[in-house]
Amino acid sequence: MGNCFSCFKVSLPPATATRSSSFDYKDETMELRGSFLNSCQQTGSLVPETHINGNRKSVTTLSTFNNVGSDNCGSMPTVQNNLRSSRGFYARLSPLGKSGTSSGLNTTTESKQQKEPSENKLNTLFDQYKDSHEDVILADGIERFCNDLQLSPDEFKVLVLAWKLNAKQMCQFTRQEFVTGLKMMKVDSIRGIQARLPEIVQELTVNNDLFKDLYRFTFRFGLDVNSGQRILPADMAIVLWKLVFTIREPPLLSKWLKFLECHHVRGIPRDTWNMFLNFAESIGNDLSIYDDAEAWPSLFDDFVEYENDQMNQNISKDDMKDASIDN
Repeated sequence: MGNCFSCFKVSLPPATATRSSSFDYKDETMELRGSFLNSCQQTGSLVPETHINGNRKSVTTLSTFNNVGSDNCGSMPTVQNNLRSSRGFYARLSPLGKSGTSSGLNTTTESKQQKEPSENKLNTLFDQYKDSHEDVILADGIERFCNDLQLSPDEFKVLVLAWKLNAKQMCQFTRQEFVTGLKMMKVDSIRGIQARLPEIVQELTVNNDLFKDLYRFTFRFGLDVNSGQRILPADMAIVLWKLVFTIREPPLLSKWLKFLECHHVRGIPRDTWNMFLNFAESIGNDLSIYDDAEAWPSLFDDFVEYENDQMNQNISKDDMKDASIDN
């Protein structure tokens, strides 16, 4: 404030002054106090606060004191115009929560509505790939569909997509499967499907129940429904085992598939398919803990016996080599 306070200093009246009355002194004091308050209002030291939306907002800042006289007692800009302009500015603002775009609740609702897939878009998308004679997407349409998704028809993601659509038959999507499945996936476009599939694959890698559901679906998906097929041909089962175990491959899968190929197994029943997942998870790669007294399919007994024979033969061969070296 510098020398500003000196402008408001006064000496007390002498004891011998004629105006020694306490009332006269009080009048002078009140006059000086009023002068001081007026000056402080001009300099911004004492500035009323305005209430905006329940918050106390200070109007003036220290910049009010920048353009003052050399003795800091010169004329200073008043804040009255600032107050008026501030009131006008805030008066023009929309009240909080009134605008549909600024409301957090409305914004959340709009974003949820935008995420809801459009059934019209899904039907239009289906029409792009459906057969010209039937209301079904057949092999040719699925191939074009996969090309637009930048996927190969024999990729794991296509199996995942068929699972999410709950397709009843391989190489075929009905309109209901297509529309209902993609609505459940919360997508209605090629780009949306491309973005969602990696997320589902990631979920399958960490969620045992989801993967088990996909695994059991794969058996049904591989059957020829039209012929009433109930046992999966071994060559088809081998292909599907390799496909579904693109993720979470068990250690003994390669040995199991080699055994099926070498022994010319004709078909895989549903129970054998389903129990192989439990077998692979419980046995791991250590066949020595396999208990043939448990209720495993006989094909598993044959497999373990074959692997043990192979192991014993390898041990015998190694012993013979060691013996020949010693001699």
